[in-house]
Amino acid sequence: MFSKSAKFYNAIYGSMGKDYDAESQQVHKVIQQHKKSKGNTLLEVACGTGLHASVLQKYYQVEGLDLDAEMLAVARQNYPDAIFHQADMAEFDLGKGFDAITCLFSSIGYVKTTARLNQAVQTMNYHLLPGGVLIMEPWFTPEQWKPGRVSALFVDQPELKISRMNISEVEDNLSFFTFHYTVGTPQGIEYFTERHELGLFTHEEYLEAFHKAKLEVIHDTEGLDGRGLYIGLKT
Repeated sequence: MFSKSAKFYNAIYGSMGKDYDAESQQVHKVIQQHKKSKGNTLLEVACGTGLHASVLQKYYQVEGLDLDAEMLAVARQNYPDAIFHQADMAEFDLGKGFDAITCLFSSIGYVKTTARLNQAVQTMNYHLLPGGVLIMEPWFTPEQWKPGRVSALFVDQPELKISRMNISEVEDNLSFFTFHYTVGTPQGIEYFTERHELGLFTHEEYLEAFHKAKLEVIHDTEGLDGRGLYIGLKT
Protein backbone atom coordinates (compact mmCIF):
# COMPACT_ATOMS: atom_id res chain seq x y z
CA MET A 1 0.00 0.00 0.00
CA PHE A 2 1.70 3.21 1.18
CA SER A 3 4.83 1.44 2.42
CA LYS A 4 7.18 3.18 -0.02
CA SER A 5 5.66 6.63 0.42
CA ALA A 6 4.85 6.51 4.14
CA LYS A 7 7.48 9.06 5.14
CA PHE A 8 6.02 11.51 2.60
CA TYR A 9 2.35 10.76 3.32
CA ASN A 10 1.66 13.76 5.56
CA ALA A 11 3.32 16.17 3.14
CA ILE A 12 1.38 14.74 0.19
CA TYR A 13 -2.07 15.02 1.72
CA GLY A 14 -1.20 18.33 3.33
CA SER A 15 -0.51 19.66 -0.16
CA MET A 16 -4.01 18.53 -1.18
CA GLY A 17 -5.55 20.61 1.58
CA LYS A 18 -6.96 17.66 3.51
CA ASP A 19 -8.10 19.13 6.84
CA TYR A 20 -7.62 16.41 9.44
CA ASP A 21 -8.52 18.76 12.28
CA ALA A 22 -11.88 19.77 10.77
CA GLU A 23 -12.71 16.17 9.84
CA SER A 24 -11.84 14.93 13.33
CA GLN A 25 -14.00 17.62 14.90
CA GLN A 26 -16.89 16.50 12.70
CA VAL A 27 -16.31 12.86 13.66
CA HIS A 28 -16.29 13.86 17.33
CA LYS A 29 -19.62 15.64 16.85
CA VAL A 30 -21.17 12.56 15.25
CA ILE A 31 -19.90 10.32 18.04
CA GLN A 32 -21.28 12.58 20.73
CA GLN A 33 -24.61 12.77 18.92
CA HIS A 34 -25.09 9.00 18.82
CA LYS A 35 -22.96 7.35 21.53
CA LYS A 36 -24.89 5.89 24.47
CA SER A 37 -22.06 4.11 26.26
CA LYS A 38 -20.47 5.87 29.22
CA GLY A 39 -16.77 5.60 28.37
CA ASN A 40 -14.52 7.56 26.05
CA THR A 41 -12.30 4.95 24.41
CA LEU A 42 -11.82 5.09 20.64
CA LEU A 43 -10.15 2.78 18.13
CA GLU A 44 -9.12 4.22 14.79
CA VAL A 45 -8.98 1.36 12.28
CA ALA A 46 -6.67 1.96 9.30
CA CYS A 47 -5.14 4.85 11.23
CA GLY A 48 -2.24 5.41 8.81
CA THR A 49 0.21 7.97 10.18
CA GLY A 50 -2.17 8.90 12.99
CA LEU A 51 -3.30 12.36 11.90
CA HIS A 52 -6.97 11.85 12.81
CA ALA A 53 -5.95 10.11 16.04
CA SER A 54 -3.76 13.05 17.03
CA VAL A 55 -6.83 15.32 17.07
CA LEU A 56 -9.30 12.82 18.50
CA GLN A 57 -7.03 12.13 21.47
CA LYS A 58 -8.12 15.51 22.82
CA TYR A 59 -11.49 13.91 23.55
CA TYR A 60 -10.88 10.15 23.79
CA GLN A 61 -8.44 7.51 24.93
CA VAL A 62 -7.36 6.68 21.39
CA GLU A 63 -5.65 3.60 19.99
CA GLY A 64 -4.79 3.07 16.35
CA LEU A 65 -4.64 0.00 14.13
CA ASP A 66 -3.13 -0.42 10.68
CA LEU A 67 -1.69 -3.21 8.54
CA ASP A 68 1.17 -1.16 7.05
CA ALA A 69 4.29 -1.30 9.22
CA GLU A 70 5.87 1.74 7.56
CA MET A 71 2.79 3.89 8.18
CA LEU A 72 2.74 2.79 11.82
CA ALA A 73 6.43 3.63 12.16
CA VAL A 74 5.64 7.23 11.20
CA ALA A 75 2.66 7.31 13.59
CA ARG A 76 4.75 5.98 16.48
CA GLN A 77 7.54 8.45 15.78
CA ASN A 78 5.13 11.40 15.71
CA TYR A 79 2.99 10.24 18.66
CA PRO A 80 5.25 8.13 20.92
CA ASP A 81 2.78 8.08 23.83
CA ALA A 82 -0.08 6.60 21.77
CA ILE A 83 -0.88 2.90 21.38
CA PHE A 84 -0.78 1.51 17.83
CA HIS A 85 -1.49 -2.06 16.73
CA GLN A 86 -0.38 -3.75 13.51
CA ALA A 87 -3.20 -5.94 12.20
CA ASP A 88 -5.59 -6.60 9.31
CA MET A 89 -8.81 -4.61 9.71
CA ALA A 90 -10.87 -7.70 8.89
CA GLU A 91 -9.20 -10.12 11.31
CA PHE A 92 -7.86 -8.37 14.40
CA ASP A 93 -8.60 -9.29 18.03
CA LEU A 94 -7.43 -6.81 20.67
CA GLY A 95 -9.20 -8.54 23.54
CA LYS A 96 -11.17 -5.46 24.61
CA GLY A 97 -14.01 -3.21 23.54
CA PHE A 98 -14.27 0.48 22.61
CA ASP A 99 -16.95 3.14 22.89
CA ALA A 100 -16.27 4.37 19.37
CA ILE A 101 -14.54 2.90 16.33
CA THR A 102 -13.67 4.84 13.19
CA CYS A 103 -12.54 3.69 9.75
CA LEU A 104 -11.94 6.85 7.73
CA PHE A 105 -10.53 8.16 4.43
CA SER A 106 -12.18 5.33 2.46
CA SER A 107 -9.71 2.80 3.88
CA ILE A 108 -12.44 0.16 3.96
CA GLY A 109 -11.99 -0.22 0.19
CA TYR A 110 -8.74 -2.08 0.81
CA VAL A 111 -10.66 -5.15 1.98
CA LYS A 112 -11.43 -5.60 -1.77
CA THR A 113 -14.28 -8.15 -1.56
CA THR A 114 -17.79 -8.16 -0.10
CA ALA A 115 -16.89 -11.20 2.01
CA ARG A 116 -14.05 -9.29 3.65
CA LEU A 117 -16.23 -6.18 3.92
CA ASN A 118 -18.72 -8.21 5.93
CA GLN A 119 -15.90 -9.72 7.98
CA ALA A 120 -14.38 -6.31 8.71
CA VAL A 121 -17.67 -4.86 9.94
CA GLN A 122 -18.26 -7.97 12.05
CA THR A 123 -14.77 -7.65 13.54
CA MET A 124 -15.25 -3.97 14.35
CA ASN A 125 -18.66 -4.72 15.86
CA TYR A 126 -17.05 -7.42 18.02
CA HIS A 127 -14.81 -4.69 19.48
CA LEU A 128 -17.67 -2.21 19.98
CA LEU A 129 -19.18 -1.85 23.44
CA PRO A 130 -22.98 -1.77 23.86
CA GLY A 131 -24.15 1.76 23.13
CA GLY A 132 -21.04 2.37 21.05
CA VAL A 133 -20.72 3.96 17.60
CA LEU A 134 -18.95 2.73 14.46
CA ILE A 135 -18.17 5.40 11.84
CA MET A 136 -17.08 4.27 8.38
CA GLU A 137 -16.20 6.46 5.40
CA PRO A 138 -16.79 4.50 2.17
CA TRP A 139 -14.77 4.27 -1.02
CA PHE A 140 -16.42 5.02 -4.35
CA THR A 141 -19.35 2.92 -5.55
CA PRO A 142 -19.12 1.19 -8.96
CA GLU A 143 -21.23 3.97 -10.49
CA GLN A 144 -19.02 6.73 -9.07
CA TRP A 145 -15.67 5.32 -10.20
CA LYS A 146 -14.43 6.79 -13.48
CA PRO A 147 -11.80 4.67 -15.30
CA GLY A 148 -9.27 6.50 -17.43
CA ARG A 149 -9.11 9.60 -15.26
CA VAL A 150 -5.59 11.06 -15.01
CA SER A 151 -4.72 12.54 -11.60
CA ALA A 152 -1.69 14.43 -10.36
CA LEU A 153 -0.55 16.25 -7.24
CA PHE A 154 2.59 18.12 -6.29
CA VAL A 155 4.45 18.99 -3.11
CA ASP A 156 6.62 22.11 -3.24
CA GLN A 157 8.56 22.62 -0.01
CA PRO A 158 12.05 24.17 0.25
CA GLU A 159 13.81 20.80 0.64
CA LEU A 160 11.10 18.43 -0.60
CA LYS A 161 9.59 18.25 -4.08
CA ILE A 162 7.15 15.48 -5.00
CA SER A 163 5.06 14.71 -8.05
CA ARG A 164 2.52 11.87 -7.94
CA MET A 165 0.52 10.79 -10.96
CA ASN A 166 -1.85 7.93 -11.71
CA ILE A 167 -4.59 6.75 -14.05
CA SER A 168 -7.75 5.18 -12.61
CA GLU A 169 -8.57 1.67 -13.84
CA VAL A 170 -11.18 -0.98 -13.11
CA GLU A 171 -11.68 -4.72 -13.45
CA ASP A 172 -15.04 -6.17 -12.42
CA ASN A 173 -15.74 -4.54 -9.02
CA LEU A 174 -12.12 -3.78 -8.21
CA SER A 175 -10.70 -0.29 -8.73
CA PHE A 176 -6.95 -0.02 -9.06
CA PHE A 177 -4.24 2.44 -9.94
CA THR A 178 -0.47 2.73 -9.84
CA PHE A 179 0.95 5.84 -8.21
CA HIS A 180 4.09 7.08 -9.97
CA TYR A 181 6.25 9.14 -7.59
CA THR A 182 9.21 11.38 -8.29
CA VAL A 183 10.73 12.66 -5.05
CA GLY A 184 13.48 15.25 -4.79
CA THR A 185 15.42 16.04 -1.60
CA PRO A 186 18.91 17.47 -0.97
CA GLN A 187 20.10 13.85 -0.94
CA GLY A 188 18.95 13.24 -4.50
CA ILE A 189 16.00 12.36 -6.71
CA GLU A 190 14.24 9.00 -6.65
CA TYR A 191 11.41 7.40 -8.59
CA PHE A 192 9.14 4.60 -7.40
CA THR A 193 5.65 3.23 -7.88
CA GLU A 194 2.90 1.83 -5.62
CA ARG A 195 -0.09 -0.20 -6.77
CA HIS A 196 -3.37 0.24 -4.89
CA GLU A 197 -6.46 -1.97 -5.21
CA LEU A 198 -9.79 -1.12 -3.58
CA GLY A 199 -13.17 -2.82 -3.80
CA LEU A 200 -16.09 -0.94 -5.34
CA PHE A 201 -19.04 -1.67 -3.06
CA THR A 202 -22.62 -0.55 -3.62
CA HIS A 203 -24.63 1.37 -1.07
CA GLU A 204 -26.73 -1.76 -0.55
CA GLU A 205 -23.62 -3.85 0.15
CA TYR A 206 -22.48 -1.42 2.84
CA LEU A 207 -25.92 -1.48 4.44
CA GLU A 208 -26.02 -5.28 4.28
CA ALA A 209 -22.64 -5.52 6.02
CA PHE A 210 -23.94 -3.43 8.93
CA HIS A 211 -27.20 -5.36 9.06
CA LYS A 212 -25.37 -8.71 9.14
CA ALA A 213 -23.42 -7.40 12.12
CA LYS A 214 -26.77 -6.53 13.76
CA LEU A 215 -25.94 -2.84 13.87
CA GLU A 216 -28.50 -0.11 13.36
CA VAL A 217 -27.12 1.96 10.49
CA ILE A 218 -27.53 5.61 9.51
CA HIS A 219 -26.28 6.87 6.14
CA ASP A 220 -25.03 10.44 5.95
CA THR A 221 -24.87 11.15 2.20
CA GLU A 222 -22.40 14.05 2.52
CA GLY A 223 -20.04 12.90 5.26
CA LEU A 224 -16.64 14.50 5.74
CA ASP A 225 -15.83 15.44 2.16
CA GLY A 226 -18.66 14.25 -0.04
CA ARG A 227 -18.10 10.49 0.05
CA GLY A 228 -20.67 9.97 2.80
CA LEU A 229 -20.55 8.20 6.16
CA TYR A 230 -22.08 5.01 7.52
CA ILE A 231 -22.84 5.29 11.24
CA GLY A 232 -23.41 2.00 13.02
CA LEU A 233 -25.12 1.96 16.42
CA LYS A 234 -24.82 -0.99 18.81
CA THR A 235 -27.64 -1.57 21.26
